[in-house]
Amino acid sequence: MTTPLHPAMAATESPPVMEARRWLDGVVFPEDRPLINVSQAAPVEPPPLALRQAIADAALYNDAAHLYGPVLGLPALRTEIAQQWSASYGGNIQPNQVAITQGCNQAFTAVMSTLAGAGDEVILPTPWYFNHKMWFDMQGVRTVPLATGAGLIPQATDAAALITPNTRAIVLVSPNNPGGAEYPAQTLADFMALARERGISLIVDETYRDFDSRTGAPHQLFTDPQWANTLIHLYSFSKAYRLTGHRVGAIVASESRLVQVEKFLDTVAICPNQLGQIGALWGMQNLGDWVATERLEILSRRAAMVSGFETLNDWTLLGCGAYFAYVEHPYPMPSDQLAKALVQKASLLTLPGTMFQPTGASAGKRQLRIAFANIGGSEITQFFSRLKSLNL
Repeated sequence: MTTPLHPAMAATESPPVMEARRWLDGVVFPEDRPLINVSQAAPVEPPPLALRQAIADAALYNDAAHLYGPVLGLPALRTEIAQQWSASYGGNIQPNQVAITQGCNQAFTAVMSTLAGAGDEVILPTPWYFNHKMWFDMQGVRTVPLATGAGLIPQATDAAALITPNTRAIVLVSPNNPGGAEYPAQTLADFMALARERGISLIVDETYRDFDSRTGAPHQLFTDPQWANTLIHLYSFSKAYRLTGHRVGAIVASESRLVQVEKFLDTVAICPNQLGQIGALWGMQNLGDWVATERLEILSRRAAMVSGFETLNDWTLLGCGAYFAYVEHPYPMPSDQLAKALVQKASLLTLPGTMFQPTGASAGKRQLRIAFANIGGSEITQFFSRLKSLNL
């Protein structure tokens, strides 16, 4: 007889992207209407050849790349992040305030393990990134939803009313997954002030910062000399350098926080992937122009999505940026049913808003997330053509 699962783990929803992929099982798509997959926000092309060559050279000629490395990451990469972040944000970040992780999801779970346990509360704006919610559910942490207003932008004044003695942190993702919203600098400053005033942490996940439509620093949080007392910053190398399979992320936080993070990382992975770190460092030092070109391509696709939804009068574009368009659909069926119907009737794989909202929330039943970064040109044209001709 199989022993029972931990109740919190058993009650946690299944990974949404994996669930959506199962909707494709047994489906045969017409030759003239192949699948357009806009379900996952991950590059599908490999890194540029020169970066792959740098990884290959390290694999062949750098013996240390195959051994355990420092738990908090390679010193050279930590230093590069500290220097580049200090320059781009106009602040003062030291290498000992940087840790490298196995992707940004691990960065998040490592940080949250230092902040919140069973019975604690964390505030998440809705729609939220489902992996964040899944982690809280598995740990017995209560997720407190923060409704967003126009443009899917949360307000610190609304969050203030949700803080209790059990609140440990507020989590913001900008540019947002799933909503695509780029949070104004003042919004982030307001949340920083609120978190400091209430003695809680502000976590800012900027996984998609390389595709922000704005120029210059997206916020001034690091210019505060006391930023490390409140702010925890997360980043991923998966998107900008197409290193998804190498799993490289980063935490920027106080040195004292990283002392605690090290305990988590040592028990989970011992150290981050060395070849991935070498690739990330090479990318930071050599691929600035290439990433800038990638950004322009994503912004072009974003503009195409905005223009396309302007032609669909019965759909509402709620947010659009980075890799995502977040929309409200016009159909009476809930979005989880609609998303499955789109596979069969339009050869489109999207994710329903029910995956990004509290259980039973009426808003989620009307919403879909579209990860458009991997489609361009003719596929975008086909995407809107299929929505226009949809008959449900």
